[in-house]
Amino acid sequence: MNGADPSTVAFMGGALTAGYAIAAIFFLKFWARTRDLLFLVFAAAFMMFAINQAIPVLLGIPQEEQSPAYLFRLAGFVLIIVAVLVKNAGGRKEP
Repeated sequence: MNGADPSTVAFMGGALTAGYAIAAIFFLKFWARTRDLLFLVFAAAFMMFAINQAIPVLLGIPQEEQSPAYLFRLAGFVLIIVAVLVKNAGGRKEP
């Protein structure tokens, strides 16, 4: 974000981090209710998204896509993809 006000960048980073953390908490709530592993994986992925959003702001990294912190986002998406594939690979049982 070249030319952006640092306080605005920090505010938006904090808001996104909080949003991702809240989503993770909701998925943990759904997992506790259903014990479905998919919800637990989604909670972990959203916490990785929150970490990915917080690290550049906390460390003052100007371009997050060029930092190693971006790997948290990649890991979160890989977790989601693998979880969905595993969930769908179970196959449907005929009644």
